[in-house]
Amino acid sequence: MPSPTTAHRATTAVAARATDLSKVYGQGETRVVALDRVTVEFPQGEYTAIMGPSGSGKSTLMHCVAGLDSFTSGSARIGETELGSLKDKQLTQLRRDKIGFIFQAFNLLPTLTALENITLPMDIAGRKPDKQWMDRVIDMVGLSGRLGHRPAQLSGGQQQRVAVARALASRPEIIFGDEPTGNLDSRSGAEVLGFLRNSVRELGQTVVMVTHDPVAASYADRVIFLADGRIVDEMLAPTADGVLDRMKEFDTKGRTS
Repeated sequence: MPSPTTAHRATTAVAARATDLSKVYGQGETRVVALDRVTVEFPQGEYTAIMGPSGSGKSTLMHCVAGLDSFTSGSARIGETELGSLKDKQLTQLRRDKIGFIFQAFNLLPTLTALENITLPMDIAGRKPDKQWMDRVIDMVGLSGRLGHRPAQLSGGQQQRVAVARALASRPEIIFGDEPTGNLDSRSGAEVLGFLRNSVRELGQTVVMVTHDPVAASYADRVIFLADGRIVDEMLAPTADGVLDRMKEFDTKGRTS
């Protein structure tokens, strides 16, 4: 019987997946199980949010599946590529060629213009941007009039738009976001979440986002909930109120258990 996190997209190609994925830190009395045999799929063309209490393993899951962190056992794949079998150089190339990243910190180079920051990963890889695709991305995030500006000349929201455009520019197979609106005010955050939503709907992008914010999670197609390193629930077509209620349930169980 398929798991609840895979049954609803059984016929859709999978952009990334974890199978019996575990991550353990330390040994003996200091041993901490951050991920406990997690199995989940992230279908192509879908927006997934990962939520859970602090220490639930949500960022660890994303980092392991994205090839940013090693795992102790199990399997993590991007498409059909098994990450555990790759050497460091191969992992670096895979992240560069197939994955886009958006973090809470914008991670822009201050000496480069917005356009130069957007194209930097492709420049490093020796690849030329697809002009038509770049134009669509830049238009979608509303940066056409800011491409010559350096980060210090941009607001926080505009800097994160640059980061979103940079993640989309190389047309990656999947984009991972780790609290991408964590440093933004509510209006700028809503703009960035809208751009990610539109990238899925209009550009066919796949997005996986870790967040603690029920409003941010409501932009996703589904939310998966982690607790104590395990997936404990899933919500399709989430609403902010529905996600908040579910999180309150976990919080109550945590205090009373």
